[in-house]
Amino acid sequence: MKTQLTIDEVRERVVSGTQKAADFARTFYGVIEDRNPKIHAYLALSKERALAQAERIDAIAARGESLGPLAGVPVGIKDVLATKGVATTAASKILEGYLPPYDCTAVARMEAAGAVVLGKLNCDEFAMGSSNENSAYGPARNPMAMDRVPGGSSGGSAAAVAGEMAVATLGTDTGGSIRQPAAFCGVVGLMPTYGRVSRYGLIAFASSLDKIGPLTRTVKDAATVLQVIAGEDEMDATSSARPLPEFGEKLGRGVKGLRVGVPTEFFGAGLDAEIRESIEAMLDRLRHEGAVVVPVSLRHTKYAIPTYYLVATAEASANLARFDGVRYGLRAKAEAGKAQTLGAMYRETREQGFGPEVKRRILLGTYALSAGYYDAYYKKAQQVRTLITRDYLEAFAQVDVIAGPTTPTTAFKLGEKTDDPVAMYLADIYTVTGSLAGICGMSVPCGTSREGLPIGMQLLGKHFDEPTLLQAAAAVERLRG
Repeated sequence: MKTQLTIDEVRERVVSGTQKAADFARTFYGVIEDRNPKIHAYLALSKERALAQAERIDAIAARGESLGPLAGVPVGIKDVLATKGVATTAASKILEGYLPPYDCTAVARMEAAGAVVLGKLNCDEFAMGSSNENSAYGPARNPMAMDRVPGGSSGGSAAAVAGEMAVATLGTDTGGSIRQPAAFCGVVGLMPTYGRVSRYGLIAFASSLDKIGPLTRTVKDAATVLQVIAGEDEMDATSSARPLPEFGEKLGRGVKGLRVGVPTEFFGAGLDAEIRESIEAMLDRLRHEGAVVVPVSLRHTKYAIPTYYLVATAEASANLARFDGVRYGLRAKAEAGKAQTLGAMYRETREQGFGPEVKRRILLGTYALSAGYYDAYYKKAQQVRTLITRDYLEAFAQVDVIAGPTTPTTAFKLGEKTDDPVAMYLADIYTVTGSLAGICGMSVPCGTSREGLPIGMQLLGKHFDEPTLLQAAAAVERLRG
């Protein structure tokens, strides 16, 4: 059975009865069994839950009743999103064995729409990283080049789609963690506007930055998943009450008359020449299709990395205080009978604890929030964040979308940057500004390097204007061919 399928292709076959949802699930599990030992995209599988869901979908189809937009579609879920009764570890030893008592709202909505959840996907520990090498269970690998990273922190989510081990996946984006791995693996990754998708059930990294979004093979699939997971949620006070548009309504409109902004700050020193060439070639094609390409300036981009790493680490230090070795993983160990005494369990959990990158960020954030340093660091970072947001508002007064590279380089080799945290952080230079501003954005494949590595174009849209963002992305996808 073919596994390089779109959402519509799977759903049409399930609805028509030409193929069973249960057969799709079994086929994808076969692919996972074959490929995952090398790629390591999945940390845990949920076969019982998946097959039960698939059989429910098949029964509904057999009765001729209406099915949801994701009927029978095999999906994977990043391991920072809670799944009832299925191990959710945030790729950390401190949560080893944790079985949430509830589902993340986005996951629940996916299943309500008919999706079949195959399992949980590898990521950087607590979503902290740009390469997936910070996972306590070992890194995922890039299916397009096995000696390369898949990107992070949603590396497993991107690798599962690129490796045909899921039709669609959910990831999270705090500073680029959907868009960057999408670019590295040659798939589509969509970061919604902050508040568009409920964060209930997401293990928080930085609460004012975290967003849940889809990674898919096509732009249309991304629009379909977003339509399912978006919307207000009474369990999340930060979710938006705005009425939902039809996210895919503009997909076929082309770009004639669309104003595309190109930030000069995204094309300076540090950008790989092949990526520059690929992005500029795509901008020429968009111009030929009738788009109006306009230079814009995001003046405070040079401050984005330090600003992001002050805001994000400060929020992380507060959010991760709950993981004190007394709850969560400790309770799971007690229930599993893995240690003889409470003291032994506590020592074991604390010794495993957080990995080096998580510790680094907690320490940085705690320092930034400490007495005498709050005003100098965290408060100042929030003020610069406001300036970065104003840059976007001023640019969007002139243009409909903003386009540029997603990453400064193509996927780098495993181990290449692990000893240099600053070099790793700079991999997010083009994505963190959009995260700080709370706007929507996505990465769409637009070419390949001479080594055959994927190159992604980043598109950024106005707050809550995902339909126009998707319109532009669909044009890039079509023009790439």
